[in-house]
Amino acid sequence: MSVKVLVADDHEVVRSGLVTMLSGAEIKIVAEASNGTDAVKLALKHKPDVVLLDIRMSDPDGLDALDKIHRELPKTHVVVLSTYDNPTYVARAVALGASDYVLKGTSRKELISTILATAEGKAPSANGELRRVAGAMSKNGLTTPSEEIPLTTRETQVLRHVALGLSNREIGRSLSISIETVKEHVQNILRKISLTDRTQAAVWAVRKGLV
Repeated sequence: MSVKVLVADDHEVVRSGLVTMLSGAEIKIVAEASNGTDAVKLALKHKPDVVLLDIRMSDPDGLDALDKIHRELPKTHVVVLSTYDNPTYVARAVALGASDYVLKGTSRKELISTILATAEGKAPSANGELRRVAGAMSKNGLTTPSEEIPLTTRETQVLRHVALGLSNREIGRSLSISIETVKEHVQNILRKISLTDRTQAAVWAVRKGLV
């Protein structure tokens, strides 16, 4: 039996390429979406086994669509397919329920293997960033952070920017503070919430509803 897949990407050439790439495999493309709203609507209509979802889309973006699909169709797996090898994107995808995170440069063989494995409920790709982040989420109470952490207003602002994937320089420009001050805030944040890196902090921020 073929795995039913919905392809969601705002670039027609990419969608067409994915459909061609996946042809001949044990995969049936049930629909194509060009934005987040259509991705959610078509997922609800077709109830695919797997949604292949781009992050950078409009109305809403892929992460918002992921959140809606995961809440409405918990049995449908979502594989994020992105150009961006950004740890915070991976972290937010994990926190919102993605089953795997794959880069667009991946080979046909690897992509098909990921889709089939995801449909069977198998763990994320062994060499993928998502598995490391998912492992981090199970530590330090990261999955269900209920305890209030005494972050200052400025630290909360910095953490929100970190979770959105901004660099220290971009955060500094946005908040009109120096890079050194941003670094100091980041270190204080990690110390207060007992985490070791920005990726884990991004997951924590998403779980706390800060982004």
